[in-house]
Amino acid sequence: MISKDNFAPLLEGLIPVAVEAGAAIMEIFYREDQGLSHKQDKSPVTRADEKAEEIILAALEKLAPEVQVVAEERAYRDGIPGHTGEEFFLVDPLDGTKEFLNKRDAFTVNIALIQRGRPVLGLVYAPARDALYYGDCNNGAYLIQKAGAPQPLKVRRADPSRLTIVASLSHRNRETDDYLENYPGAEVASIGSSLKFCLVAEGKADLYPRLGPTMEWDTGAGQAVLEAAGGSVLNPDGSRFRYHKPEFRNGFFIALGDQSLNFVKF
Repeated sequence: MISKDNFAPLLEGLIPVAVEAGAAIMEIFYREDQGLSHKQDKSPVTRADEKAEEIILAALEKLAPEVQVVAEERAYRDGIPGHTGEEFFLVDPLDGTKEFLNKRDAFTVNIALIQRGRPVLGLVYAPARDALYYGDCNNGAYLIQKAGAPQPLKVRRADPSRLTIVASLSHRNRETDDYLENYPGAEVASIGSSLKFCLVAEGKADLYPRLGPTMEWDTGAGQAVLEAAGGSVLNPDGSRFRYHKPEFRNGFFIALGDQSLNFVKF
């Protein structure tokens, strides 16, 4: 199992990989024909998803060949792995494909390392914004924007009278709207992909409730960054949100920055 002492070198090796995958995505982003098709579950997939995943899988084979990888497109193509052990990578090469197709900038490259059910390291790269969020449970969380110097990320202290809540842009549902009614004075911002986790990690939002279906590769990297910045991701009953669930399918959860915030359970 990769030790905490090796998290920083691993992240150093993964940062250029995420950027390379993002560059491949952006090359296809500007094309008229993005190679759109649909998977068996009707969700969209493009050549950008496939190319980015190829880049990441090849790099992980060199950086950590002993660690199994659960990657979205390969899982849909070849089947969900039946067993991964206590350590594995989660890869979503293009989180927010609908945002990508609609020429919006809120899509990301997600890479996470899971150990004993916990996301301990993650990178979230938004290539259209040139913003890279990364972190691990040993060394904190950081943001590199437009090739600048890394800036530390820290969640903010929540003011219950002035909360900012982030919600899904393309997957907003009635359950989410009903939950948001518990916070009548809150500002609600909608954005796509795992950037919702990053806004909480960056101290620009307080809560991100998700009352809809997601897969573990959608959330692992964002959760790792958020927790490295001092936040948490919880089940509806307040228990810790963990990984390696059946078929890598998530239940409902809430991500929050200030862990002392008395949020409404659901």
